[in-house]
Amino acid sequence: MWLSPSLGETAGRALSSVLLSGLILLATWMTIGWIRPPDARAALAVGMLWLGLTLTFEFAVGHFGFRKTWAELLADYDLRRGRIWMVVLVATALAPLGMARFRQRRPTSGRAEGE
Repeated sequence: MWLSPSLGETAGRALSSVLLSGLILLATWMTIGWIRPPDARAALAVGMLWLGLTLTFEFAVGHFGFRKTWAELLADYDLRRGRIWMVVLVATALAPLGMARFRQRRPTSGRAEGE
């Protein structure tokens, strides 16, 4: 809505995909402590659930709600045309695993262990 008129269709879509991926990573980083997957397998399962829900919503609402054709919906997956929507889907699928690992490596307080 705002980026494509300023940057052009391809650049606007690309930038919006990158920005949305960043927001997904940020939201996951902020909530992974609440989600608290017990291991990498569970974190990946959360990501796959999110991916499935995203795709279901995208295609169901896009086709049945906005009356887009299947070809129109699939056009966002055409990398040859500069459509990088797949970046958002990869971020969605892998964010819980990546953020859980990232948060595990960070110290939880400023004090050294044993103090």
